[in-house]
Amino acid sequence: MPRSRRFAVAAGAVALLSTLAGCSSTVHLEPADDANNPACADVSVLLPDAIGELDRVWTDAQATGAWGEPTVVLRCGVQPPAPSALECVTLGGVDWLVLDQEDERQRLVSFGRDPAIEVIIRRGEELDFATVVESISTSIQAGLQPATVTCSDRPS
Repeated sequence: MPRSRRFAVAAGAVALLSTLAGCSSTVHLEPADDANNPACADVSVLLPDAIGELDRVWTDAQATGAWGEPTVVLRCGVQPPAPSALECVTLGGVDWLVLDQEDERQRLVSFGRDPAIEVIIRRGEELDFATVVESISTSIQAGLQPATVTCSDRPS
């Protein structure tokens, strides 16, 4: 292939990549206080590419993940919760405290793990809460630190 043709092909490829990169958006998130914990890196590399119909979108904060517009957000490195009488569920082999419902979102925090993981699900979406959390749990379980307590260990 002549040099001028190779240059034209390469220039076309660069232009196409630039156009595609311009179409992707990055979601701004605040990192958790302990996002630089090496255990969060172990979790971050295991985040799924999709949760159901929601594709992963890029974020600009360390140890975070987002899916949808974002409809689901994950942050690693949040403060581990103290024992609580809040609802605690086990999904995908991970225990989660279900925090009080808020108007626009539902939040969960992993229980018995340090660093803790926070999952935020935007309310009003046609999502099965348990399926979303189970999908995340199953994906990240291998990267999580061992649990020090479980849902059954907490006060009722």
